[in-house]
Amino acid sequence: MELWDPLKMEPLEDFFKPFTIPAFTRSGREDSESEKKDGVQIPEEVPILPLRGLVVYPMTVVPIRVGQPRSIRLIDDAVVGKRLIGLVASKNPELPEPGPDDVYQVGTLAIVHRLFKAPDDTITLLMQGLRRIRIEQFVATEPYLVARIREIPEQIEEGIEVEALQRSIVDTFRRLAELLPAVPEELIMMAINAENPLQLAYAIATHIRINLEDAQRLLELDSTREKLHFLLALLTKELEVVELGRKIQSEAQSEVEKAQREYFLREQLKAIQRELGEVSEQQMEVEEFRRKIEEAGMPEEAKKEALRELDRLSKLPTAAAEYSVIRTYLDWLVNLPWNVETEDNLDIAHARKVLDEDHYDLDEIKERILEYLAVRKLKEERKKAGLEEEEPTDQIRKEREGVILCFVGPPGTGKTSLGQSIARALGRKFVRQSLGGMRDEAEIRGHRRTYIGALPGRIIQALRRVGTKNPVFMLDEVDKIGMDFRGDPAAALLEVLDPEQNREFRDHYLDVPFDLSKVMFIATANLLDPIPAPLRDRMEILELSGYTEMEKVRIAQGYLIPRQRRENGLQEHEITFTDSALLRIIREYTREAGVRNLERQIGRICRKVATAIAEGKGKTPVRITARSIPKYLGRPRYFSESALRTEIPGVATGLGWTPTGGDVMFFEATKMPGKKGFQITGQLGDVMKESAYAALSYVRSKAKELGIPEDFFENTDIHLHVPAGAIPKDGPSAGVTIATALVSLLTGRKVRPDVGMTGEITLRGQVLPVGGIKEKVLAAHRAGLKVVILPKQNEQDLEEVPAEVRRALKFVLVNRVDEVFEAALEPDHRQSEQAQEEADGKDGKPRRRSGRRKKTSGQEGGA
Repeated sequence: MELWDPLKMEPLEDFFKPFTIPAFTRSGREDSESEKKDGVQIPEEVPILPLRGLVVYPMTVVPIRVGQPRSIRLIDDAVVGKRLIGLVASKNPELPEPGPDDVYQVGTLAIVHRLFKAPDDTITLLMQGLRRIRIEQFVATEPYLVARIREIPEQIEEGIEVEALQRSIVDTFRRLAELLPAVPEELIMMAINAENPLQLAYAIATHIRINLEDAQRLLELDSTREKLHFLLALLTKELEVVELGRKIQSEAQSEVEKAQREYFLREQLKAIQRELGEVSEQQMEVEEFRRKIEEAGMPEEAKKEALRELDRLSKLPTAAAEYSVIRTYLDWLVNLPWNVETEDNLDIAHARKVLDEDHYDLDEIKERILEYLAVRKLKEERKKAGLEEEEPTDQIRKEREGVILCFVGPPGTGKTSLGQSIARALGRKFVRQSLGGMRDEAEIRGHRRTYIGALPGRIIQALRRVGTKNPVFMLDEVDKIGMDFRGDPAAALLEVLDPEQNREFRDHYLDVPFDLSKVMFIATANLLDPIPAPLRDRMEILELSGYTEMEKVRIAQGYLIPRQRRENGLQEHEITFTDSALLRIIREYTREAGVRNLERQIGRICRKVATAIAEGKGKTPVRITARSIPKYLGRPRYFSESALRTEIPGVATGLGWTPTGGDVMFFEATKMPGKKGFQITGQLGDVMKESAYAALSYVRSKAKELGIPEDFFENTDIHLHVPAGAIPKDGPSAGVTIATALVSLLTGRKVRPDVGMTGEITLRGQVLPVGGIKEKVLAAHRAGLKVVILPKQNEQDLEEVPAEVRRALKFVLVNRVDEVFEAALEPDHRQSEQAQEEADGKDGKPRRRSGRRKKTSGQEGGA
C-alpha cells in the first residue's frame, strides 16, 4: 500500500530533523518574531480530537490511529484546510465519544504531516505537536468538537539548577534505556545532545511509561524547572521498578539454571561413579531401604509391595516430586512393628497386686484381666510341655489372641486409669487415643497416597510410636464419636475391633494388611446407647457403677489423699483426715458416682493447709475432722431433701438412672377445682407421660378401695410436676412413684420421708422389673434413704449391690401396686379417727370430737 498524501507533503524523514523552536524570554512571553520563525499562526478556533490514554507534547512527532466516524470526518475536514488540530486527552479512556466535560482543558496544537488509510477504514496519522493551548469555550459539538483556544506560553529558565536537572535526567534516562531494549538508539543520542531542556523533557516523557494523570500534569506545568523536577522523579521511580523486575527475573532465571546445572552435574557424577565402580548417595539410600525391608519381618504381601515401590524409587531422580512421596511411604513401612512384641508378664499374683495397688474394688474387671492371663499362661505352659493342642475344626475362623473390652460407667470411676494399670500388670506398653469429637473416617483408616500430605490413620501412627504390635490400646470416649460428610469413624472401627477381621487391617495409606489381633483394645464410654449396635456387638461390655460412701472413704484414704499431699508439697505427718470428715465431704459437698469432685475438695483443703504452713501461721500436724470441714470448704452444698419435700401429701421420692450413675427424683402432685384436667410438666418424655396416664387410670379404677370418692375426677384438675424442669426425663420406671404421689394427694396420706421406689406399673396394678437397680440403690444410699421399694423380679439384681449398702438399707420387694402403697404411705389417720369417733359416740360424746375433726379435714383438703 502507498501513503495517501493529498497535500503533497515532504517525505516523512524530513520531520525527524531538528525542530524549529520558538524563541522565549525569561518572563515567559514569546518573541514578536516567533510566528515568522516557525511559520505557524494560531487560529482562534480549531477542531478538537480527544485522545484515549495519550498526551501529545509540543515539539514531538507521534503516530495516531483514528477509527470513529466523527474523528474520521474531523481528519478529512482538517487536511483540506490548515491541517491544524487540537489534541486533548480524554479523562475516561473507556468513553466511546467524549463530550466537552469529558476532556482536559489543556492540550497541544498539532499539525498533520502524514495520513494513511487502512483497508479496515481506520486512519493512521503522523502528527507534530506545536504549541500548548487551553480551551476557552466549545463552540460546536456536531459533527465533531470545535473549540475557541488560546496559546499558553512556555516559561524557560536558565541557570545552574536547570543544567544540573538536565544532566541528571539524561543520566537516569540512559540507565533506564540500557534496561529497556525498546528505546531507540536515536532517542538516546538526541537526549545526550539536546540543548533545549524543554524539548528534552517532552521527548523523554513521550517515550517512557507514565500514567495519564502524571503525563497531563507534566503538560500543564508552566515552569521548565518544575517540569524537569517532576520528570526526574518519574524517571527515578520507573528506574527502580524496572531494576527490581530485572532482579526478580534474574533470580528466577538463576534458580532454573541452578536446577539444570545440578541435574547435569548429577548425571555426570553418576556416569563417573559407574566408570569408577562407586555407589551414589541415592543408591546407598535404596540399599539401606532394601536392608530394612529384609529385617522388618513383613508379611509376603507387604514385602512385595515395598520392594516394588523401592524399584520405582531407584529409577527416579531425587528432584522428582514422586521421589519424596515414595520415600515417605517406604519409611512408614520399614518403621512399623511388624514382628516386634513385648513379652507378657504371666505372673497372676503380680498382676493382682498391681491392679489392687492402683484401683480399689472393680472386682469384675480385675477378674476378667486375671482370666486372660491365666489362659495365656496355661497355653504357654502346655506348649512348652509338648502337649498337642486340640486340632481346630473351624477352617474359616482363626484362633483369637487379643482382647476387646469396653468399660462403661459414670465419669470419675477410673476407666481411663484402669487401662494404664492393666498395661503395667501385663508388662505391655500403653497407648491412648481419644475419639471424642472425631468426625473424619480417615482419622482411623488414613488417607490414600494420591492426596498431598497423606498420612496413615491414628491406629497405625500410634503403633509406630509405641514400637510394638501388642500394646494395651485405649480408645477413650468411644460413645462421643461424631459423623459428617467426611464419613463415620464408628463404621471404620468395625474392622479394627472385630477379632475376625483385624488380623488383616488395611490402612488406606499403607494399602497392605497389618495384624492387629494381638493388640488389647480397651474402649471407654459413659453411655452405651450412642454406640452403634454393630460396634457394641464386637466388644465385651464391662460396666462400672458408682462407688458407695465407704468405698469412697477407702479410695480417698488409700489413693486420693496421698496424691493430693504430694501435689501440694505436704508431708504425711502434716495433715490427716478422719473417716467422719471424708463422709461429711461426700454427703454435703459432692454428689457424684465417681470421685473426681471428692479429690478436688480434698485438694482444696490441702492447699489451704499448705498456704497456712508457708505463711508461718499454721501448726502441724493438722487433723481434719467433720466439725472443721466448713472452715475449709464453706457452707454445705447438698442436703437431704426427702424429709422436707414429703412433709405434705402428694410428693413421692423416686429413683432414677442417669449417665453419671443414679439419682433421687421427686414427683409432686397437686389438685384444684376443674373438670377432668390432667397436666404433666417437667420436660418428660413420651414413655414417662404414658406411665403417668396409666397410673392415673389405675387410681381412678381403684378409687373406692383406696378410700377416694369415685367421682373425684369430675370436678378436679390434677397437675403432676417432676423437678428439675430443665433436665429431660424419660423411662417407664417412674410408674409406681407417680401412682403413689397421686394416691397420697387424693387420700391426704403423706409418703414416708425415708422411702424411695422404682418400678413400672400396668393398668392391672402389677409392678414390672426395671433396669439400673445397682445405680438406683446407690443413689438412695447417698441420699440418706432407709427403705427402697423394688419390683420382686429385680431381686437377683441386688447381688450386684455392695454388701455394706445392702446392710444399710431395707428392701421391700413387691409384685403389686397395693403393696407399694402399704409400704410407702403413712397410716390413714382419717380411718383411725372415724373409728375413734364411733367409739366416742357410744360413750355419748360424739359432737365435740366430730366438730374438731371436720375442721381438721377442711384444712387437709385445702392443703
